[in-house]
This record gives sequence, C-alpha cells and structure tokens, in this order.
Amino acid sequence: MTHELELGLDTFGDVTWDADGRPLPQWQVLRNVVAEAVLADQVGLDFFGIGEHHREDFSVSAPEVVLAAIAGQTERIRLGSAVTVLSSDDPVRVFQRFATLDAVSNGRAEVILGRGSFTESFPLFGYELDQYELLFEEKLNLFTELLTEKPVTWQGETRAGLDRQRVFPPTESGALRTWIGVGGSPQSVIRAAHYGLPLMLAIIGGEPLSFAPLVDLYHRALAKFDRTTLPIGQHSPGYIAATDEQARDEMWPHFAAMQERIGRERGWGPMSRDRFEHDAGSDGALFVGSPQTVATKIAKVAEGLGLSRFDLKYSLGTLPHEKLMTSIELYGSEVAPLVRARLAANAPTPD
Repeated sequence: MTHELELGLDTFGDVTWDADGRPLPQWQVLRNVVAEAVLADQVGLDFFGIGEHHREDFSVSAPEVVLAAIAGQTERIRLGSAVTVLSSDDPVRVFQRFATLDAVSNGRAEVILGRGSFTESFPLFGYELDQYELLFEEKLNLFTELLTEKPVTWQGETRAGLDRQRVFPPTESGALRTWIGVGGSPQSVIRAAHYGLPLMLAIIGGEPLSFAPLVDLYHRALAKFDRTTLPIGQHSPGYIAATDEQARDEMWPHFAAMQERIGRERGWGPMSRDRFEHDAGSDGALFVGSPQTVATKIAKVAEGLGLSRFDLKYSLGTLPHEKLMTSIELYGSEVAPLVRARLAANAPTPD
C-alpha cells in the first residue's frame, strides 16, 4: 500500500439524545446527519457513507435521498452508502438512484453493496429470509452487469429478466465505483474478487489485524480470476475527544446501551466496561481516544492490512449530535494529518 489512504466517515443516522437525555425525532436526526456531512467536507475528509436501516433506532431508510441533500451543500467529499442492502432491493433501481446521485454530485457517488446485518427489510419489501443467499447472489450478478452501462440480457429466479435492455441515466464517467461489504466470511471475500469489486471489511469486533488472512485470500482470489489489484477498505466504530479518558467515558454509556439493545434481539450477553476497554485498546476494533491515539491505530491497521480507505463509523447510538460534530472536527483537522504523515514517513523510498 502507498501512503495515499482515503479517510472517511460512516453513519447509520442513529437516533441521538438531546441535551436533556431525550431521543430526538428522526426528522431532526436526518437534518443533523446533513450537517455532519457538511462539516466532514469542510475539514477535508474523503468520504461520507450512510447506512440503510428500517428500524426505530436508526433514522435513514433512504440513504440516496440524504446523500443528494448533502451533495447540494458540499464540494469535494465522495458520497455513498454503508451499506445498500441489495438482497431486499432491486438492482436496476439501485443503479438508477446512484447514477442520479453521481450526476447531481458531479461524479462523487459510490455504492457499497451488502447483505446487511439486520433483516427488517426482508418482510417489509416482501422477501423470504430462506432465500437470503440466493437473493444476494442473483442481484449482485445483475448489478455487475448493469455496471457495464451497456444493454443487459439477464435471467434469474428472484426478479424479472432483462432482454437487451439499457438502464438510465448512465454515469458521466461510465464507471460507478462499487464495493462489496464483508463481515468476515471467506465466501464473501471470494465473491468480491470473482466480480472484480473492491472489498470493504466491516471490522466491529476482535482484532483488526486478525483479518489479514482474508486480505491474503482476496489477493489470491483476484489473481485466480485474472483480476487486477483492487482497493481494500475498513469500516470500524470510533470516537475522538481531547484525551483518551474523555473519549472513552463519553462513548461508553451510549455504545453499551446500543450493544445491549441489539444484543437482546440476538441473544448476546451485556457488554462489560472491561470488554469495552479491551476493544478500545491498541489491538481492538474500537478506534476511540485522543487524536494521537486514534491516528496511531489507524496507521497501524492501514499498513498491516494494506488499506486504501479507512471509514470511521462515528455515530454511536444515542451519543449527542454536538459531540459527534466535535469528533468529526478532530478527525479531519488532527487525526487525518497525523495518519498521512505517519504513512508517508513509513512508505518505501522509490528506487
């Protein structure tokens, strides 16, 4: 990896608290997400991603609409999903929406496709969970055909076929940047290589460097499929404040409550403070602390995994908007320069 690392932000539009500890209405959270993206652009970050959910605790069910609003108020930051749940959507409409976003943002759109870690969208849109794998495989197959921006002929079991049909609008560049989001499945890594798509690793627990075998598998699979080297990114939760202690103390209650809420649905045990501190340590998956601490950790995993991009999932349950804005400011103004300086210093000298 060269020292050219993109630094981005991801949010699910988590429903946050106001100053009195009461949840904000979702419409206010959506407006706050736009403000957060505008700040990210102002402080020089490279990417802003919005995840799709269909739940009471997350405000964003239509990321492309929010991203289009952000496009009208920003200049340079790239805009995309994190992730688009392709299994319960229609590939043609997904392409059309992101091609439209690409046009109105002057070529700044990209899409991260995934199966999603929540399943609410399946019954909402009339899909059966027992077709979980088939839906994603078929729809990804069709989407990659649409990326050629040529007439498409396609047949499958989960939607109507296409016969020499074109999809509009095309992108100005002829290439919509598309990633595959992967949570740790070797099969998913090989699938990304098979379709020749960049890999976005969702590392939300454990040790990030333990994902190195998946990175190696991706490279080997790309070679097997005669693909060129493609970018690898990482998505991980984190929060930045003036000191390590402040960052951890501010993040902990909101993060723990979110983990407990989701854990009740999935049969997880409660998160302890000791586990949180471990995950926030130098080898864990939480990028929380002072600018120096977070920058050191990002540079370490970027070099260890050969990353082209690191996306900080900065929204953390009910953690208030004002604190998120401070974290974004520190990420762009202090963390990003420290990361880039370290990677540049460690980069091999050209012959």
